[in-house]
Formats: sequence, structure tokens, C-alpha cells
Amino acid sequence: MSSESPVRSAGPAGSDSLEDGDRDAVLQAVSSAVLAVTRHLSVREVLQVIVRSAQCLLDARYAALGVPDEDGAFAEFVAEGISDEEWAAIGPTPRQHGMLGAMLREGAPVRLPDIRRDPRFEYWPRAHPVLKDFLGVPIRDGDRVLGIIFLSNKRVPGGFTEADQRLLTMFAAHAAIALTNARLYESGRELALVEERTRMARELHDAVTQKLFSLRLTAQAAASLVTRDPERALGELERVERLAGEALAELRAVIVELRPAELDRHGLAETLRKHVRLLDRLHPASFTFEERPVCVLDPAIEVAVLRVAQEALHNASRHSAAETVTVRLGCEDGLVVLEVLDDGTGFDVSAASGRGLGIASMSDRAQSLGGSVRVTSEPGRGTLVRMEVPA
Repeated sequence: MSSESPVRSAGPAGSDSLEDGDRDAVLQAVSSAVLAVTRHLSVREVLQVIVRSAQCLLDARYAALGVPDEDGAFAEFVAEGISDEEWAAIGPTPRQHGMLGAMLREGAPVRLPDIRRDPRFEYWPRAHPVLKDFLGVPIRDGDRVLGIIFLSNKRVPGGFTEADQRLLTMFAAHAAIALTNARLYESGRELALVEERTRMARELHDAVTQKLFSLRLTAQAAASLVTRDPERALGELERVERLAGEALAELRAVIVELRPAELDRHGLAETLRKHVRLLDRLHPASFTFEERPVCVLDPAIEVAVLRVAQEALHNASRHSAAETVTVRLGCEDGLVVLEVLDDGTGFDVSAASGRGLGIASMSDRAQSLGGSVRVTSEPGRGTLVRMEVPA
């Protein structure tokens, strides 16, 4: 995303009108967001383009955009000016409280010389950067607020001006179109994926199910002939072997196509992030996701890593009684490394084969790609699932 061409900042502090250069800057920033949609990026990536464009447009140190959900939090929240380490220290995505909540409720622009002095301001987490001058506007689709975009700590002394507010409001109106189009694109893609999966399910039923039905009848016939006509029974068993091979081949052909739709839309890291965020909302334990740079991966590796992560997280949420569960994804020395760590009750790994924890299936997935899964745990000491696969 850093390849986006920079846009010029707005005119000098105190300017009361939008100069031609300012309008050009808006159009260039909007163009970046619209081009992001035409390049078939995800909604989150379009949000990132919007935030970076707005930050550059008005020369702000910090910029963020939040898309609300129906549970009092944000379905999406992206920011610029904060490092990954600072994000990790700040903690979970903000709830709809304080100024963010007020802007969502009121649906009106807010421009302040110091946000900390406004009665709607409540608090920040301890590691949150200190914000001073503040400019926020809603992103609207008619009467509906799609989200809010806000900037803070303008680099030019004097804070944000009335002209800056008009500039950002104009930009937000166009950003709403880009965001709506991105959502429509994703919805259309999801519909196409659903139709494709329906087709594959039909093929699975028409081909594999019929083969298995024939296989069962042939096996029953062979069993009935074993004692009274061994030669015919042998012929039936040979047919059983042939049918089983055909069914296995057709089943594999269908399964290979069943790549999770989320991976196509968001990629591995973002799919895992969304899954972890959902678990964090549904369970009393705290679920967090940490990502280090991940190289471009083969689709089969992405599917395997996702499935192992889901299995490990399922075990942690159901069996561990953990207070915190951490998922880490990154590349180390040519290996894709996935770790799922919890501080729960732990267990005796050597006695876990019959507990239905899916350790064997996780190992099989990794070994099929030349990798491995190692489960480390002791009673009372939590559990670590570490997967390593050549990248």
C-alpha cells in the first residue's frame, strides 16, 4: 500500500476556501481509494488506503477509521501513525465510547483544538499516543453512518482549520462511495463462491455418494458369497477395491477445490485475525493475534495453517480454561511458523491420543507439506501448539 502516490496537503492554516490545489489533492486521494477497489482489494485494504490518503491530504501525524458493528465495538478499525508494537501495547480494538461513540451517535463533524478538554472525551489506554488537536467527520451513505474518519496532531502549527474540515468532509463523501463499492464487490465475490460450493456439493452427492452406495452393496454381496461361492466373492472384492479407488480419487478432486472463501477474500493473516477477534468476543478469555512479516505462501500451505490454527483454538476455547490465548504467525528462516499459546490447565500430551484433541490430524496436515506440529503442555502449565512448514 506504500506505493500509493502522495497527495499534497491543504492550504495554509486559516484558509477559508478550497483552492484548486486542495480540490486536486482530494481528487488524487479519492482516486487512490477508488483504484484500490478496481484492483480487487479487500474492504480492509480499501479502508487502509482511505486512512493513508486522508493522513497525507491534511498532513496529520495520526489518522484512523472505524466501521461500527452492532455489538458496541468496531467491525473494522485501521490507523496510521502507530507501529505494530504500539498497537500490541494499546490492546484490543476500541469500543464505541467517548468521542468515537459520540460521533457515531451524532453523525456530525467534530473539530477541536484539544480533544482532552472536550466533555465527551473519556480516556485512553495507558500506551495510547497523546492526541491534541482533532478533526473527525462521519462517512455517510444517506442517513446511515458507515464509519468515522478522524485525524489528530496536525504537523503544521495551529491545528486543523475550517477549510481542513470542509476538505475532509468532501473526501469522506467520496470515500463512502469507494467503501460501498468495495463491500458490493466482496458481496458479489461471496455469492460467486457460494454458488461454486453449491456446485461442488452437487458433484459430491452425484458422484462420490453414488460410488459409496455401490461400494456398500458390492461389499454386502461379497460377504454373502464368501462361504458358498468363494470365486464369485473374490470377483466382488476386486470390484470393491476398484470402486473404493474411484471414490477416493473423486473425493480428493472435490476436496482440493474446497479452499475457504475467507482466504481468497482476506489472505491468511487477516483471516486468522478475524477468527481470533470473533473468539475474543464470544469467550471470557482474552484472545489476541500477533503477526510478523509473512512471505507469499502456496494456497495449500495457507489452508493447512488455517485449519491447524482453528483446531488449536477450538481446543483452547473448549478445554483449557485459559485466561489468555495468543496466536502468532510469521516466517523464520524459510519456515512458516504458527503458534497458539494458552495459559490454561494444560494436559499430559502422552495420554492425549484418546481425548479427541485433533493432535494427529494437525500433525498429518503439517507432515503432508514437509512440516511438523509440536504440542508442548503439562498439567497446570498451559499449552503451546507450534506448527512449522517450509515456505
